[in-house]
Amino acid sequence: MDQKRLHNLLGGTPKGPVSALLTHFLRLASWLYRVIVVIRNFCYSTGLLRAYSVTASGEVSSDKLQSAVPIISVGNITTGGTGKTPLVIWLCKRLQRKNLTCAILTRGYKTPKGKLSDEPAILARSCPDAKVIVDPDRIAGAVKATGSFGARVLVMDDGFQHRRLARDLDIVTIDATLPLGYGRVLPAGLLREPLSALKRADAAVVTRCDQIPPHKLDRIEEQLRRYNPNIIIARTIHAPLCAKAIGAKIITLEQLQSKNIFAFCGIGNPNGFIGTITKLGLDLVGSEIFNDHHQYTQKDITGILAQAALVNADLILTTEKDWNKTALPASAGCDIAFAYLAVELKFITTEKQLTQLIESALAGKIPGN
Repeated sequence: MDQKRLHNLLGGTPKGPVSALLTHFLRLASWLYRVIVVIRNFCYSTGLLRAYSVTASGEVSSDKLQSAVPIISVGNITTGGTGKTPLVIWLCKRLQRKNLTCAILTRGYKTPKGKLSDEPAILARSCPDAKVIVDPDRIAGAVKATGSFGARVLVMDDGFQHRRLARDLDIVTIDATLPLGYGRVLPAGLLREPLSALKRADAAVVTRCDQIPPHKLDRIEEQLRRYNPNIIIARTIHAPLCAKAIGAKIITLEQLQSKNIFAFCGIGNPNGFIGTITKLGLDLVGSEIFNDHHQYTQKDITGILAQAALVNADLILTTEKDWNKTALPASAGCDIAFAYLAVELKFITTEKQLTQLIESALAGKIPGN
């Protein structure tokens, strides 16, 4: 089932007996999944399941050690793209400005062994001074980062549910355009765990805040504080910088205004990407949406090029994540300019409070903090 049909099913009223039956099945499976998640969280919260720390020498311990390397987790409570990658980049750059050697731990979803793809490749390119460790076993990744590469701060990408590796700070990202995953856990909704799990989070970074009205943002903050009254909440936007084409060619935002644009993507929240293009006031003449983590084939790329030509587009625009998969094969037979929209995370509220929270997490573990 494609993403559009899935969201219509999860977010709407079932129409017809088939949809009603499928919805009933999904909600039954959701109840079972919820029970499993609640039991697992209970086991970690009570110590029946242990969380482990890693020292600077790469030693693993289940005890809370002052010598343990500090770990900052960036995750989410829903599936799909919520803006974790831009936040990880912002965080690593901040740590590097403090001359701290950091490493990024990522599971590398659908990443072939020994290669970087999607988010890991973006992280490696955007944070060249940080070592990107791709390993679904976060403890093994932490050992490698500290023992082999000398990392003194670890940033765990997509780590909120990976409780086996202890962390000093938990930050969750919330997409303002689809904040709480229809209020139900998988597969009847998009929640990875019940909203009560937010009580574990130290901070929430709400992304794409420019795409919804202020009163809805206030409502999101009210809902978050209902589950965690002490959570620090920051508002951010994905600020477009420019478009980047092959050969490091830069297309400015002003130049984009004169283009007929065909857009495509295969990300968790395609509406966020399309919304950014619309917000810029660009002339979007067509688009194609693929499922999240879509593995593009030559047939897909040929179809994209054909659709762009059919609507007289003079620029094909995608996300940086999709660019990594399609730039080389598309450029081989493309008469239309091909680029990705470069964005950065920009805070509009509470950046200072979040920075202070990070400083507190490092205090006592990093000399000079």
